[in-house]
Parts: sequence; structure tokens; C-alpha cells
Amino acid sequence: MPYPSKLTPETIEEVAWTLFQAGGPDALSMRSLADALGVRAGSLYRHVDSRDALLHALAQRAARDLQAELVRAAEGHLPRNALQAAAGAYLHYARTHPHAYALLLVPDAHGPANGLATDAGKALWNTLLGLVGALSGDLDDTDHAVAVWTFLHGAASLDRAGIYGGSGPRGGIDLGVNAILDHAQDAGRRKRPS
Repeated sequence: MPYPSKLTPETIEEVAWTLFQAGGPDALSMRSLADALGVRAGSLYRHVDSRDALLHALAQRAARDLQAELVRAAEGHLPRNALQAAAGAYLHYARTHPHAYALLLVPDAHGPANGLATDAGKALWNTLLGLVGALSGDLDDTDHAVAVWTFLHGAASLDRAGIYGGSGPRGGIDLGVNAILDHAQDAGRRKRPS
């Protein structure tokens, strides 16, 4: 099989992303990727060091995609509504891209941390921190940002595990998000001079 001239790192990542999104980590091997690209597996190593390196790139992509979803959802809204919209986008992404979302939390072979510790993961965190800071008035409001992220991740994990059952979480997610946002907003009011 000749070496295809159109085989690029971007093409490889795009096809790997499609395979991964469809079937998770078990669906992504260098052989399955090569088959999908119509090349020999050895050809991939001209562009990708290893499967782990590819998963690292996909984790960064997942973080960038989730960040873009949060930004898009929040755009044009006042701070509280922006955070509510971003929370909805976060949960929607976790539900509709379960493998990509899970990849954010898997330890990375390129380091001791997970996909959230990549540059893209840090940018995602900074987006959430900025949204929270806009509501509370504290641009480094780590406490409330951690509370929001922890709550959303817990809700996403419970949803994925099917714990909510057929009735779903009902209004419980809105209740939890609003409780955290109320607290952040009140903290911001207490810090502002009257």
C-alpha cells in the first residue's frame, strides 16, 4: 500500500476523534485507525508517536470543545444567566460526548495528571473561573468555581451511571446550580461597598 500524500496529523486526529467518539477507547487502536484511513498501521508512526500521544491530543481536543461550548452558551448573557447556560452546556456535552468527557478525567500517559491538566484543560478552567468571577465580583473566585465544577461533574457522572433513573434528575440540577450561584452572588454583594 503506497504512503498516501494526504495523511497529515490533522487528518489522523480527525479520524481518531470520530472512532473514539463512536466507540470509546476500545475502538481506537493504531490498527483500527489505519484501517479507517486506508493505510498501514506503520504509516501512522510518521505522524504520531503512539496511541498514548494520540489520546493526549484527543483529551486536549475534548477540553477545547467543552470550553467552546461553555463560551458559546454564555455569550450575550448577564453573569448569572451566563453561568446557568454554561452549566446546561456542560451537562449536555457530558451527555452527548460521553467518551470525550470521560477522557478529560483519565490519567495521561504523558504526565501524572489527566486531560484537564493540559493547556486546553487549564483554558477550560479559566473560562469557568471567569464566568464565576463575573457573578461574584472576585476574578479569582476559586471556591465557587470549584463548587460549580464539582456539582456539574457529579451530576454528569450520576447521569452517565443511570442513577437518576427514568424520571431523570427533575429540578434537582437547577436547584443545586442555583444554590451555588446564589451563594456566589451573595458573597459578591458582601464584598462590594454599599
